[in-house]
Amino acid sequence: MSLTAELVRTRVRGTILERVGDTPLVPLRAIAADLPGEIWAKLESFNPAGSVKDRAALWMTVAAEEGGRLRGGRRILDATSGNTGVALAMVGAVRGHAVEIVMPDKVSIERRRMAAAFGATIRLTDPLEGTDGAIREARRLAAEESARYAYVDQYSNPANPLAHELTTGPEIWAQTEGRVTHFVAGVGTSGTVMGVSAALRPRGVRIVAAQPAEPLHGLEGWKHMPTAIRPPIWDEDAADVHLMIPTEPALEMTHRLAREEGIFSGPSGGAAVLAALRLAQSEPGLVVALIADGGERYLSTALWE
Repeated sequence: MSLTAELVRTRVRGTILERVGDTPLVPLRAIAADLPGEIWAKLESFNPAGSVKDRAALWMTVAAEEGGRLRGGRRILDATSGNTGVALAMVGAVRGHAVEIVMPDKVSIERRRMAAAFGATIRLTDPLEGTDGAIREARRLAAEESARYAYVDQYSNPANPLAHELTTGPEIWAQTEGRVTHFVAGVGTSGTVMGVSAALRPRGVRIVAAQPAEPLHGLEGWKHMPTAIRPPIWDEDAADVHLMIPTEPALEMTHRLAREEGIFSGPSGGAAVLAALRLAQSEPGLVVALIADGGERYLSTALWE
């Protein structure tokens, strides 16, 4: 059965999962004050488990249920840089599935504890191998114990971009009353960019894909594509503009968001707004930047010292 927004809504009716999506879109008045156009921020921290990954986690889980992959007590398995693990753990708790998460041993302690609080089992991998090391370990587990796991694999799962095509994109169009001209998001799994592109590019919206400028960076959740395992769902042609964002200015923008706009964001949120700011200086319009999560899950990191 094909996933639709109505099917997902039906499956989660009467639970906290009804609150996934319909997140706020707010203008950045201070940071964009001197621009010829506007920058608005899509605040994904308002999802129940606190990040944009709630959308993909919900849709991938429902897809696995509909496909019969979770029968017999199979455990949901995935590799993550952090937020998808929290989201899957939350969705699994509501839907009654055990969840096992593989993540590099450099993920902030807040996100580890959040995933564990929702009941997930966590496996840590070599921090120097980053998310790619976690992906390799998840693939190994799935291959060796196929009867135990339903490996949802956010990097190749079509339910990931579909969630954004059928929820995030239409939300932005409705919230801006069709005035949006540009959409900016970072590339991690690439699900957000791919899905919103499918929804909004046919309406004339320019899609901007941002990624770290350096292989070793501090923009958690984003991938430096030239040196990373390429997500099978990623297609560069889905974006009209590709921007490379350096870490330090992105972290500075994260601080500005808190102090000038009252928006407490993770580092990727600052990076997305920095990309939007650079774009808006040359391409005026109504630019929507997706802020993937909140800053509270990075309080133990150097970002807020």
